[in-house]
Amino acid sequence: MLRTIATPTTVVLRALCMLHITHTYLYEFTETKGESMLPTLSSSNDYVHVLKKYRNGTGCQMGDCIVAVKPTDPSHRVCKRITGMPGDIILVDPSHLEDGPARFEQFIQVPKGHVWVTGDNLSHSLDSRSYNVLPMALIKGKIIAANDFTEPMRGNGEKRFGMFGFRWIKNTYLND
Repeated sequence: MLRTIATPTTVVLRALCMLHITHTYLYEFTETKGESMLPTLSSSNDYVHVLKKYRNGTGCQMGDCIVAVKPTDPSHRVCKRITGMPGDIILVDPSHLEDGPARFEQFIQVPKGHVWVTGDNLSHSLDSRSYNVLPMALIKGKIIAANDFTEPMRGNGEKRFGMFGFRWIKNTYLND
């Protein structure tokens, strides 16, 4: 009797462990919300494919879209584009502050082990301009593709595969 219960239980436990390992170290499929990455990602109903081999910024480069822990709220994640790598000198644009013309004269050098991230929709993005450089240790993975489930079984002519609005997320900073 115990053996007939133990076998299915161990199969379920093994499957859950494998799912946890996959989600933590290999691949994640998660929903995004918000307008900060328009037009790359929709403000709702977009699900991104995240490769975890890029965790901690390993192999990331300028222009990559990433998922990271939000530095000001560790219970939330953000999707942003890397717009500055370690050593780069960045013109800070804190346009939401009322400091007058001097606000456009602030520069920062991205320190080692950090990146500068911004949303593609700068007017609706809380990013490095708000919370400063992002430690690479907070990067959870690189976004390689997305699905828009409001477009089931059809594409809109943007080199989509036609299956649930699937599209590749490309690094627009690199020359192909």
